[in-house]
Amino acid sequence: RQFSDYWREGVWHIWIGFDHILFLLALLLPSVLWRTRDGWCHAMSFRRVVLDVCAVVTAFTLAHSITLSAAVLGWVSLPTRWVETAIALTVLLAALNNLWPIVHGRRWLLAFALGLIHGFGFAAVLVDLGLPAHTLALALLGFNLGVEGGQLFIVLFFLPLAYVLRATVFYRRAIMQLGSLLMALLALLWLL
Repeated sequence: RQFSDYWREGVWHIWIGFDHILFLLALLLPSVLWRTRDGWCHAMSFRRVVLDVCAVVTAFTLAHSITLSAAVLGWVSLPTRWVETAIALTVLLAALNNLWPIVHGRRWLLAFALGLIHGFGFAAVLVDLGLPAHTLALALLGFNLGVEGGQLFIVLFFLPLAYVLRATVFYRRAIMQLGSLLMALLALLWLL
């Protein structure tokens, strides 16, 4: 296997990793909104939205890169079942935070804290692919950059659409509230 093979596997894992996609979307949904005492209202500035998305996505990326590397290098090992359960819990917490915001001013902290768990999930996939010792760093880098590439594609698809819809009742009610509720319910099912 070469760098490009691991890169493709990283992209593919994000695109088929429904749990990771839902977590990312749960983090992104409020990015085009602003929290006030009266509830959510639409963000006026595209610049503010982009900065918020960059902070959230960068925090998630740093966090899962840390634990992905630590797990692949054998520094930390967790049972797969625990990791899968914890990932479902991250989706639940992120979705519930959209419905009843506790962390809204610094959502990047939430993305970082919960993103640490996702790195263990990515590591399990990478280890299952087989890691030759002589190209371990290359495989790790390729897979991680593939995950980032897949994640970037999702962000680039979601952000313009969400920004255009942000001022509509449809976005606040159907996408933000109902979408977050459905994500939370699905995560609860995964926990059962």
